[in-house]
Amino acid sequence: MVINQAALRALGISYSTAYQKAFDEVPADYKELATTVPSSTSEQTYAWLGQMPELKEWVGEREVQSISAYGYTIRNKKFEMTIGVKRDAIEDDQYGAYTPLFGNMGIAAAQHPGNLIYDAMMEGFTNLCYDGKAFFAEDHKLGEKTYSNKGKDELTAESFEAARAAIMSICGDKGKSLKLIPDVLVVSPAKEKTARLILEAELIDGTTNVNRGLAKVKVAPELAEHPDYWFLLCTNRPLKPFIFQERKKIKFVSLTNEHDENVFMRDEYVYGADGRSNAGYGFWQMAYGSTGETKAKG
Repeated sequence: MVINQAALRALGISYSTAYQKAFDEVPADYKELATTVPSSTSEQTYAWLGQMPELKEWVGEREVQSISAYGYTIRNKKFEMTIGVKRDAIEDDQYGAYTPLFGNMGIAAAQHPGNLIYDAMMEGFTNLCYDGKAFFAEDHKLGEKTYSNKGKDELTAESFEAARAAIMSICGDKGKSLKLIPDVLVVSPAKEKTARLILEAELIDGTTNVNRGLAKVKVAPELAEHPDYWFLLCTNRPLKPFIFQERKKIKFVSLTNEHDENVFMRDEYVYGADGRSNAGYGFWQMAYGSTGETKAKG
């Protein structure tokens, strides 16, 4: 290929198209678990977390339900990925060999929000949420009561039932039920069979499976590094258990001008993608996590 600005523009369009096509074909299934919140600054403070308003009988004046100022903040981070294409590869008509790489770049960009959410999920046993406790903790306090949304038992029908009861039993700071009903069970590939038996089998050992259909099974390859972890989530509210905070959408960019340092110094054209975002936690009340380290007896 004769290298000139017209040829480089055409090549850039080709690489960008491969990137965008792959990006668009990746389902944004992280949206089932996380609420996307646009951000306009370097960090976002969620002072309203911890408050679930509820209706009461109107007697006398209105009762203003004050928002507890917990000051939970999610700071945006910068992310990038870059591919360099040597000038010789373009001159020798080898540029087509790079096209699959840009497709993979598009897939990685589309999967990025989900990666952040699953990282937050797995780190929820140590990372803090709005009340200063780990997101999954044994001592969350609401009003006069203390609740646990953390377990250690491996996934079984009994531990699933206990987790479901734990979420559904949570009351607000005024003692009224929050009416939370979990609907998604997130497991690693290693626990897929167990999860499907618990929630999809009609019979278990010849007995009607009372847990069938109580939640949807979501198998997350991202959990492969912690195969025993499992999570039960309530995702049927406007605010999900997790927050994906987006400051700047991931954008495809390039440096291909003859005067760019990478071209002048290294004889290399650079293409990349970058954005700013982060993930954090919503209401701990809407999630239950277990490390699965305690094996069932029997």
